[in-house]
Amino acid sequence: MILKERDTGEGLLVAVCDTDVLGETFETDELTFTVTEEFYGGDEVDEDEIVNSLNRADVANIVGADAVALAVDAGFVDEANVLELDSTRHAQFLRM
Repeated sequence: MILKERDTGEGLLVAVCDTDVLGETFETDELTFTVTEEFYGGDEVDEDEIVNSLNRADVANIVGADAVALAVDAGFVDEANVLELDSTRHAQFLRM
């Protein structure tokens, strides 16, 4: 999986995606979603590093079946809040 962190004025923004979805575009009837290199491109890391980053995140965007499953299994995202986007999955969280 690929991880990118950004410090923003609102806190730590974390973007995580499966390696195979980077650069792909997914469509539903309501929207088109592109997993851009600019936003999601970062370092390929292991699951422990992703969980560590999500623990520190104020905002997170997560794309891909494996990345979303990890976020759900680790308790960051409720399965009921996961979006199905064509052949992949997407989730977000905001810590307030």
